[in-house]
Amino acid sequence: MRILIIEDYPPLRNSLAKGLREIGHAVDATGDGEEGKWFLEEFDFDILVLDLMLPGMDGLSILKWLRRAKRPTRVLILTAKDTVEDKVRGLDLGADDYLVKPFAFAELLARINVLARRQNALDEPTLQLGELNIDTSNRLARWAGNPLALTPKEYYLLELLVRRRGRILSRDQIWNSLYDANAESNSNVIDVFIRSLRRKLEMAGAPPLIKTRRGFGYTIEGPS
Repeated sequence: MRILIIEDYPPLRNSLAKGLREIGHAVDATGDGEEGKWFLEEFDFDILVLDLMLPGMDGLSILKWLRRAKRPTRVLILTAKDTVEDKVRGLDLGADDYLVKPFAFAELLARINVLARRQNALDEPTLQLGELNIDTSNRLARWAGNPLALTPKEYYLLELLVRRRGRILSRDQIWNSLYDANAESNSNVIDVFIRSLRRKLEMAGAPPLIKTRRGFGYTIEGPS
């Protein structure tokens, strides 16, 4: 998933970004509200982790703009404010969840996983494509019940393809889902991930699921 963190306290911002990147998410982070709005204007994000008290532009103003622009990004508000009125105001403006500081990283991650499942309109935290099963809560992929030994980026690429089964994804679309704005673009990396995924699926006994559409990108096919 691609996640944007707008949090003005550097130690918290940096630790959240580091933790989310270590498990394979593409993360952009800023401590300024105006810069955060710029990120949202320029890129598509699955999840926004949003502090309320920000320089430049406050979090509630960013939330108002985001919802007026009809962006589907799920929003998790972080704040030190713990009054009922503050929570209700944030939720009324379109936030999806609310987390009061201080909090454990594991709780934030659990909330993000729930929002991700809502984002993809899933009733159950699993994806199924024939014998391929993806447990999105635990980030595990299995073929015929046997776990696939995937790196975080390989896992998220496979999940992305399965979620958008039957649709062709260009290298740029895949790159923008897996990497943040500071990453140096290299479409060859996507080809490497695709080859590795194909090899691991083949070793597990799967038929050729990932198809190349020359000049367009990649798609995944198989029974639903």
